[in-house]
Amino acid sequence: MGLMLKKPEGAAGSAVPAIFIGLFVAFGGVLFGYDTGTIGGILGMKYWREQFSTGYVNPDDGMKDVTSDQTSQIVSILSAGTFFGALTAAPVADFIGRRLGLVACCVVFCVGVILQTIATDIPVFTAGRFFAGYGVGMISATIPLYQSETSPKWIRGAIVGAYQLAITIGLLLAAIVDNSTKHRNDSGSYRIPIAVQFAWAIIIFAGCIFLPETPRFYIKQGKPEKAARSLSKLRRLDIEHPALLEELAEITANHEYELSLGKATYIDCFKGTLGKRLATGCALQALQQLTGVNFIFYYGTSFFQNSGIKNPFIVSMITSAINVASTFPGLYLVETWGRRNLLLFGAIGMAVCQFIVAITGTVAGIDNISAQQALIAFVCIYIFFFACSWGPVAWVVTGELFPLKVRAKSLSMTTASNWLLNWAIGYATPYLVNPGAGNANLGAKVFFIWGGCCFICIFFVWAMIYETKGLALEQVDELYAKVSKAWQSPGFVPTVSFQEVQDAGVNNRHMSLVEAETAAIRKKSVQYNEGEGPHGEKHFEA
Repeated sequence: MGLMLKKPEGAAGSAVPAIFIGLFVAFGGVLFGYDTGTIGGILGMKYWREQFSTGYVNPDDGMKDVTSDQTSQIVSILSAGTFFGALTAAPVADFIGRRLGLVACCVVFCVGVILQTIATDIPVFTAGRFFAGYGVGMISATIPLYQSETSPKWIRGAIVGAYQLAITIGLLLAAIVDNSTKHRNDSGSYRIPIAVQFAWAIIIFAGCIFLPETPRFYIKQGKPEKAARSLSKLRRLDIEHPALLEELAEITANHEYELSLGKATYIDCFKGTLGKRLATGCALQALQQLTGVNFIFYYGTSFFQNSGIKNPFIVSMITSAINVASTFPGLYLVETWGRRNLLLFGAIGMAVCQFIVAITGTVAGIDNISAQQALIAFVCIYIFFFACSWGPVAWVVTGELFPLKVRAKSLSMTTASNWLLNWAIGYATPYLVNPGAGNANLGAKVFFIWGGCCFICIFFVWAMIYETKGLALEQVDELYAKVSKAWQSPGFVPTVSFQEVQDAGVNNRHMSLVEAETAAIRKKSVQYNEGEGPHGEKHFEA
């Protein structure tokens, strides 16, 4: 991806170390995607359905099966675990660091995988799903945090977006492995797909041994020497290089300015522009789930079976492959079109496709082959629009929104909102879609709900999403301080230097950023007029 985006002229050092480190960390998304995707295939496996059945017989095929209640519990418990895991990620990342936080995620995840692998009944299997979800929730908040704090600003969007690419690869791998074991008439049919997850966790665990801690975490901990060494590795610059010292000084000055406004607590995350940013991030992540994408990957196999489509496992593999391929243009467009334009493009495309799928599935019967083929085609087109826009960009935007002092806390809450909606959808969908007493039996009509949510997404992006393309993380603070309307944010040019604010001695905790900048400029002007230039040189007025 780095080959397609040109490094800005005059940028010192190399972005290669940060790019490779960011891409490696993104591999953690495979845990997320694979764990999410594998359960859909397992639920459709004959051996698993008979093994975990508690006496219920499916009237459609006469096979022993799990009930809608049990299906809902098994699928949604992962998201319940991820919700709490995401909230835990903040104190862990702030206490032991971003790098060791990733190690902790892998350990918890492996506990869940062990329980699922040895399970022969629903309670143990469900417990495993919860702990695996807990690890996934922690990693889903920690990875964008790590990537955002290590990446150069000109390619930060593509690197953070690669996390979503890894998620889609995980979904595809899950579909392939499920398809390979679905006909086994033994416990290997479900244990092999589950046990494969150990490999992904071991790769991340081993890699974390060699990863540097983020320079912004060291600054937060008051360790400037370690921050300088970390940034030196990431930018491939000498520790005394002027460009490195300048970047480090700006990070430090921004953090000290933020601290001058008061200590960071969870309550602070809800105040002022921080509250506005938190609401934006939480709503963005919630709407990402309400677009209905995980309905396809959680229940796609079962939905396609009930729609009369032959080879539903193959269809799931196809949708997963499209998901992977379509993410690549998104990684490029997020840095060329920008965040707002790409999210608008995706929301419009998804809304159109969802309504077409809903109408087609409602009007045409399951015996209408042409209609079913059209339904699959527009599901695939929908996945393209999601994968190139809302899939990666939601993680990019939330990773950029927050200042250092509350970044881990706020990012954990935005990620938790993603998982809360993920849980709600996973829990409610069997009751909404499946036939039977007490169920809504919506079938394809459920796509009217997803389409309506996609329509809401259009207005949300226009009204709430600020354009942060090309801004340093510290400059996003200035954007929110100076621009009151999201639709006015494209074209914003930052002017604040936190070093000048700091050098001018502006530390009034009640002073806004704009007031602080004005005071710093006034003080610098007074220094200049009195005979001392901005860099200490002497001069005389005519």
